Amino acid sequence: MLLTDYLIEQKGKDWTELLSDWVPPLPSEFTVWMVNLFGDVFAVFEDGSVHLLNLGTGVLERLADSLDHFCDLVDQDDNADNWLMISLADACRQAGLVLSATQCYSFRVPPILGGSYEVENVAPCDLSVHFSFMADIVRQTKDLPDGASVHLVVQDLNTKQ
Repeated sequence: MLLTDYLIEQKGKDWTELLSDWVPPLPSEFTVWMVNLFGDVFAVFEDGSVHLLNLGTGVLERLADSLDHFCDLVDQDDNADNWLMISLADACRQAGLVLSATQCYSFRVPPILGGSYEVENVAPCDLSVHFSFMADIVRQTKDLPDGASVHLVVQDLNTKQ
């Protein structure tokens, strides 16, 4: 297994633009270190600490004090599988879900809205759509109490009203 098998190729992508809706919770200055196949961002802050922005939940979590500390922690317990979602990515590949260079895996029903971490709830999605859509959902639900009911209306923008 190679770590890169579970990461989005960063070359040629405008991460500043893709993550513009995520400042905050991300600070205005940080470095994108890695992005897993589900669009979760491993960011290095100015103090050298490593943080994970989980797009499915909208949670920014400090993982390690430094890159070296991260490298030590990723090999412990289930950290690699949890942070990179290795098992789910493997299951998505086995189910025939193939990503293009401009896509990531996205949850049909986001975990923040009670969606499951299962292949049946995953579909390939354009990176810009995924990052923008998830930021919008997090922004609209951030002040709701746990267990609150949410009613989503999805409109097909290609049909005439």
